[in-house]
Amino acid sequence: MLYDCIIIGGGIAGLQGAIQLGRYKHKVLVIDANDGRSTICQSYHNVLGYPDGVSGPELRSIGQKHAKSLGVQFAADRAALVEKIPSGFMVKTESGEHFNGRRLLLSTGIVDRIPPFPELLPCLGISVYVCPDCDGYEVSDRKTIIMGSGNTGANMALMLNYWTDKIVYVNHEQKDVDEDLLFKLKEKKIEVIHSPIVDVLTDGPDFKGVTLEGGDQLKAERGFVAFAGNEVKSQLARQLGVELHENKHILVDPRTKMTNVEHVWAAGDIVAHSEQVTIAMGDGSQAAIWIHKTLLEEQEKSRGQL
Repeated sequence: MLYDCIIIGGGIAGLQGAIQLGRYKHKVLVIDANDGRSTICQSYHNVLGYPDGVSGPELRSIGQKHAKSLGVQFAADRAALVEKIPSGFMVKTESGEHFNGRRLLLSTGIVDRIPPFPELLPCLGISVYVCPDCDGYEVSDRKTIIMGSGNTGANMALMLNYWTDKIVYVNHEQKDVDEDLLFKLKEKKIEVIHSPIVDVLTDGPDFKGVTLEGGDQLKAERGFVAFAGNEVKSQLARQLGVELHENKHILVDPRTKMTNVEHVWAAGDIVAHSEQVTIAMGDGSQAAIWIHKTLLEEQEKSRGQL
């Protein structure tokens, strides 16, 4: 089968793009490995219509059901190789499947570097966060521990000081912090502790604090993760010669979301590094609208040649 569009990545941007294309009655395939950041976020708090929050898995489930009702197909697999072919693009998956499509939408996202404490996972989005623009509000006037590394954690502590002055920054990896940042932290009366964390204290989804090397415990109501080195999943884009920003995010036309490679679009965190669900939704819809326009133009040209 030749799909009108193959979407690689079934997170929020990919699902919104699939729904839009499904409503245009296009043949769409979503290839998703089901391990993106939306699979582990237990609550998004800044989404219109969900004032009490909605979990990533719930939003994905709703989106998948919606897309399937419009005829969108799904493959639970990981795209390993993408090639340009005469009819469009060929995608090979890790399981060895091959899929062909006229258009390609990359919504592969990024993966946060979260320290290997399994206790954190039930807390993500509920009492432990990664994005200050999304969830800085959630720490308002609460005792908050920044679990981070070097300058990244220091900058996070300074950003969160907008919402709370009850902040402790634990430099878990004990990397150097620039002198000017240390001065600002001291000026804001933000405590800095250069020590590894050996245990995270939780009660189900509620973050309670950390245990430091040596046995000292720090208690808090909220936690933020701030480590550098998040993985930007733009490897497939690179295979096609898609232009990347120096931070490895994909560069797109701000109006159409199309890349420099014809008939290849990108949407979501892989593009903007915004970490905003609502922006990812908008990106997915915008890309789908322009994908539809090009498919329509192609159909009209074909009819004119008959």
